[in-house]
Amino acid sequence: MRGGRPDRPPVFCQLSLGHYFLNTRIPPHRIWFASESFAEALVALQRRYGFDGILINLPGRPEELLQDIQSVEVSGRGERVCWRDGSTTVFPEDDNPWHETAEGRPLRRADWSALDPDGPLDLGDCSGYWWNTYHVARLPAGVGVPFLLEPPDSFLRTIRSVRAQTRGEVSIHGEVFSPFTHFMELFGYETALLALAEDASRAQAWLERLTASAASWAVAQARAGVDAVLISSAFAGGGFISRDYYARFVLPHERALARAVKSAGAPVYTHTCGRIADRLDLMAETGIDGLDTLDPPPLGNVDLGEAKRTVGRRLFLKGNMNPVALLAATEPEQVAAEARRCLEQAATGGGYILSTACSVAPRLEPWKLEMLVPLAEAFARGR
Repeated sequence: MRGGRPDRPPVFCQLSLGHYFLNTRIPPHRIWFASESFAEALVALQRRYGFDGILINLPGRPEELLQDIQSVEVSGRGERVCWRDGSTTVFPEDDNPWHETAEGRPLRRADWSALDPDGPLDLGDCSGYWWNTYHVARLPAGVGVPFLLEPPDSFLRTIRSVRAQTRGEVSIHGEVFSPFTHFMELFGYETALLALAEDASRAQAWLERLTASAASWAVAQARAGVDAVLISSAFAGGGFISRDYYARFVLPHERALARAVKSAGAPVYTHTCGRIADRLDLMAETGIDGLDTLDPPPLGNVDLGEAKRTVGRRLFLKGNMNPVALLAATEPEQVAAEARRCLEQAATGGGYILSTACSVAPRLEPWKLEMLVPLAEAFARGR
C-alpha cells in the first residue's frame, strides 16, 4: 500500500456510510457531523475487518458545529436532527442523510443562466451544491471564498484524528470529487448534462474554474499526510456520458487534478461507477496511478482479466467483486468464490487490491468482510 512489495494482495473496501451507521454504536448524526466520531468509526471497522487502508470520505467539521443542533429525535427508522435555523437533517438507519430547509423545500442549486464562469462569483444560498460536494448545507463560519479555494483548517480534523489513532499501521486515503462531479452538483444533473450539448464552451469554462477548487482540497489532504487521494468521479461512466464526451469534458480536468495531487507528493487514483470498459485507456491518460470499482456485469461492464491485460501494467486495480452478489450470498463458499475469481484474474504479479466494486452495501453482513483478509493470505500461500 506504500509502494513496497506486499506479502499478500492488499484488502481494502470502501464502506458505505450506512454500513458505519449499522455496525458501530456511534449515533449517525455524530458520524456525519463530528470529526472525532467519524474517525472512531473508520478505525473501528478497519480493525474489525483487518483492512489495509481507510478511506476518509467526509471532510472534517468545525468543532462547534454540533452546538447548532436544537434537538435529535431518534426512532426505529433513524434520526431526525433539528437545527436552530429551523432546517432538518434526516438520517435513515442505513443510508445517507438528506437535508431540508425550514420550509421543507429541497436544497437550492446554482442558476445556469445567471452565473458567469469568468465573472465574480456570488453563489448566495447554494446549499444543494455544498451538501452534495462537502456534505454540509452551509459553509463553516468565516469561510467566504467561493468553491473553497482555501479549504478551512477544520476540514483536516478527521485526517489528523485517524492518523493519530492508526500511527502509520494502515494506508490512509483522502477523497475529492472530480471537477465534472462539482459541475453536476453545482447546477443539477439535468441542467449540467444539457449544457454539455447546448453550451459546450461555457461548460468547459466552468469545469476549468471548478478544477481549481477540487485541486485545492486534494492538495490540502496530500499535505496533511494522507497516503493517497481518491478522485471520486461517479458521473463519468457510460450511463451518463459517451466516450467522446468523457474525452472532452472529463479527461483534461481530471488530468490537471491528478497532476496537482502528484505535485503535492501523493499518489492518486480514480473511482468511477458503472460502464467504463470503453474508456479505461482514456482514464489512464489522466495520469492517475490506479482505478477503483471496476464494476462487473450487470452493474457495469468491466472484465477484470481484460482490464489487467490492457491497463494493469500502467495502473493498479482495485475492486470488481460484485457487491450485490455478496449481499445475496448465504454461504461462505459463495463469498470465497467471488474473492478467488478476482484474485486469480488480477493479483498475480501484484498491482491489485481486493475490494468490492463500489461501496459495501449498508446491510452486508460483517462476517463476509471478515473473510477477505484470510482469503488473500490463502491465495498468497498457494502461489
